[in-house]
Amino acid sequence: MDSFAVLSCHLVSAVSHRFPVIALSRFLRRWPLALAATLLSAAAAPSFYGTRFEHQPDAATLTDLGRVLFFDRSLSASGRMACASCHDPAHAYGPPNGLSAQKGGPHLDQVGLRPPPSLMYRAATPSFSEHYQESEGDDSIDNGPTGGFTWDGRAASVHDQAALPLLAANEMANANPAEVITRLARSSSAAPFQAAFGPHVLAQPELAWKGLLLALEVFQQHPPTFSPYSSKYDAFLRGQVQLSPAEHRGFEAFNDPARGNCASCHISAIKRGTWPRFTDDGLIALGVPRNRSLPANADPAFFDLGLCGPLRTDLKDHPEYCGLFKTPSLRNVATRQAFFHNGVYHRLDEAVRFYTLRDTQPQKLYRDAHGRPQRVPDDLPAAYVGNLNRDAPFGQKPGDKPRLSEAEVQDIVAFLKTLSDGYVLPKAAPKSVAAR
Repeated sequence: MDSFAVLSCHLVSAVSHRFPVIALSRFLRRWPLALAATLLSAAAAPSFYGTRFEHQPDAATLTDLGRVLFFDRSLSASGRMACASCHDPAHAYGPPNGLSAQKGGPHLDQVGLRPPPSLMYRAATPSFSEHYQESEGDDSIDNGPTGGFTWDGRAASVHDQAALPLLAANEMANANPAEVITRLARSSSAAPFQAAFGPHVLAQPELAWKGLLLALEVFQQHPPTFSPYSSKYDAFLRGQVQLSPAEHRGFEAFNDPARGNCASCHISAIKRGTWPRFTDDGLIALGVPRNRSLPANADPAFFDLGLCGPLRTDLKDHPEYCGLFKTPSLRNVATRQAFFHNGVYHRLDEAVRFYTLRDTQPQKLYRDAHGRPQRVPDDLPAAYVGNLNRDAPFGQKPGDKPRLSEAEVQDIVAFLKTLSDGYVLPKAAPKSVAAR
């Protein structure tokens, strides 16, 4: 079985192993986007998925190996940083602390630009497209920039994304793939790696690099680990539990187009049999305040503009994309301690409240370099202010009444807390009608 066949069957075999009572037909209805994403990725990069190894490991072997590699600190230049250092399983595979951006590099003293996103609920993410056309049965609608991995969508697949921190100077800080494989060959992961791919694989750095990325990709596609759908909200959708009054009020405000309108980007309903991931995978300009604690922002001429740079360079000549960042899944959002692409907020209620204040009371959010309040975004050059999203709850004028009251902000926070995985049903839980 070749690498693509292993990956394409991985979701089915993993779920069948974890949930043997789920029939294949039900699985396919639940995971159509995941399978489609796999097929699209394979079509885009057949040379990667068609790689032939001395041994062709099955999905279970790749999952186990990927887990080992994910926690291996010896793959970094510092010897102290693994994938799990920034993507902690105890924090929904997101950052383990409240830093706006994590520290890495050879001496763990270099600060990045952005907080690492959670790695959960990404199996169905489509590859990046400037003109994504898939919208509730009307594929003539152009949804604009959509898909890809990382905050700017520049990685086309999970294995492309996995390569980035291994080679980033301010993260695991390897100079090139061959250096990663040299570290791997000297590590305790070498033996299981050779057992999976063959005894001579480490003598071929280019081949071993593909094997390393494939194992990390398959591990991160493991549904019971990365897409368990085990939150209170999932239990609510299944009719197993009721939401509390505050949670239900927040749910209503979250979905109301005239109030929070959150569900327009963070899809909350089951659609075409697919469980909600709370993201439409789009890229959007919000205009969050400048995070002056980030070292890069000490330079007043520096701006992180997301889709048009500086980390992504292929779209740098598209000013209409400046300021756009990926819409993350809100699943497990309450476990985070840094919010938005620059980690400017450290409390969930602050992140929700931003949406009520950006247009109605901007002076409460934005400051100039001297700390004086201003009415225009301080982390987006004036030339790109027109890129800001104006849909509700935005679109108002300074002084207008916010679309959400403070009580509604707190209710939405209560609802968002129901999206944390690991919920345990209470005994004799009352039945409810599932929301659709």
